[in-house]
Amino acid sequence: MDHDDGVQAGRRRAARAETDVEAQAIMNTADSSSAAGVRVEIDDVQSGALRPRPVPYEGKFLFLRVDDRHAGRALLRRLLPLTASGLPSVDRSQDAWVAVAFTYQGLRALGVPQESLDSFPRAFREGMAARAELIGDVGESAPAHWEAPFGTGEVHIALSALSSEAAQLDKELERARVAYEDTPGVQVIWQQEVHQLPTGRTTFGFRDGISHPNIEGVGLPGSNPQEAPIKAGEFLLGYPDETGSLPSMPSPDVLGRNGTYAAVRKIHTNVAAWRQYLRANTSSAEEEALLAAKMVGRWPSGAPLALAPEHDDPELAADPHRVNNFLYRENDDRGFRCPAGAHVRRVNPRDSTIIGDARMHRLIRRGTTYGPPLPEGVLEDDGADRGLVGVFIGAHLERQFEFIKAEWVNDGNFIGHPGEKDPVAGHHDGTGSATIPERPIRRRLQNLPGFVVTRGGEYCFLPGLRALRWLAELED
Repeated sequence: MDHDDGVQAGRRRAARAETDVEAQAIMNTADSSSAAGVRVEIDDVQSGALRPRPVPYEGKFLFLRVDDRHAGRALLRRLLPLTASGLPSVDRSQDAWVAVAFTYQGLRALGVPQESLDSFPRAFREGMAARAELIGDVGESAPAHWEAPFGTGEVHIALSALSSEAAQLDKELERARVAYEDTPGVQVIWQQEVHQLPTGRTTFGFRDGISHPNIEGVGLPGSNPQEAPIKAGEFLLGYPDETGSLPSMPSPDVLGRNGTYAAVRKIHTNVAAWRQYLRANTSSAEEEALLAAKMVGRWPSGAPLALAPEHDDPELAADPHRVNNFLYRENDDRGFRCPAGAHVRRVNPRDSTIIGDARMHRLIRRGTTYGPPLPEGVLEDDGADRGLVGVFIGAHLERQFEFIKAEWVNDGNFIGHPGEKDPVAGHHDGTGSATIPERPIRRRLQNLPGFVVTRGGEYCFLPGLRALRWLAELED
């Protein structure tokens, strides 16, 4: 085995060790999941809703169009045996799942009664393309430039398959393929393969998928031991949320209960522009690495600036008990370690001093990488399509996904920096700025270009398993 093979093997062993630790934690906490007074009906919840993404991972996303409602229902009956529920399997060779979700137009195409369709929230009914300006999908990211069939109304069913084992993924995909190919009247209109890169990082070079919320009554431990459990109703319909109330739920109850919403987005990453900006605004490799970390909020290994402010700490990053064990207010309220405007601190402020309550806007984020990496050290764009397919899950589209995009990613008022956007994920046109607190004088980044471009997006409803059966058995 040569040096590179040894490095990759080591990374795979570390990833598997992390997953094994998580599996043991699940076993240790499952019996106490009802201690908080709410026990989620986990066997009715699709695995794609709550489970963290496996590490490592292989996967595929498919969009389907339903041309005949009877065919659509027949497909659901064929997919039901493939649709997993519950928590991750301790047996990694069985840790694969297929999840099924629907757009508003998809539910209409299946023949869902109008009364039920009208009971869904406005954002879901309108769809992501209609709300693009609100969430910052403008300019090059506007729906007019989206990849077909995003935003056309033709996306009806979204299938996702993820696994930590390629062989198990292939098995699940083959079963799904047989299901839809044997169903005339249903067409696959888009597909995207996703995979963990050999580095274990995103195309920007940073480890992803580190943080997962602590959800009351689920039995799946959150990644931050200092985070108090968040009410299940923030993520699943049919349970009280952080306001103490039940979220509005589609009717009938069998359709809504244990379901949730997913904002699915294909995001192109302009890695060359990222590297060029870092190079142009630093004078050494060390400065370049620090500036990148200040913009992201973590080092490439995943070590958080809140715990490792001066240099990367791979040992810290590899420890699942430490890598997320921090808050901001006590040790870094003014952002001298991790700037308040850094990407990870914006999208999950934790206990930071901000305008508003961060717990009201918590999401399950699941990012998966697509396309080839830009070779290390290359500063010019090679024309390849690369980026991530992001899935953002919560029970409240407007005050979770849309709020985060509009107020936290593309506005800085909540942290006292009006006019500033997320330095990594914000919509920039070459004129933006970002503040990095430093002593004795803060640093202002200027003329930020756009590092990400939206290629498309859809709002989907991820129903529970009983709801899937209800949809499959609809009669007209």
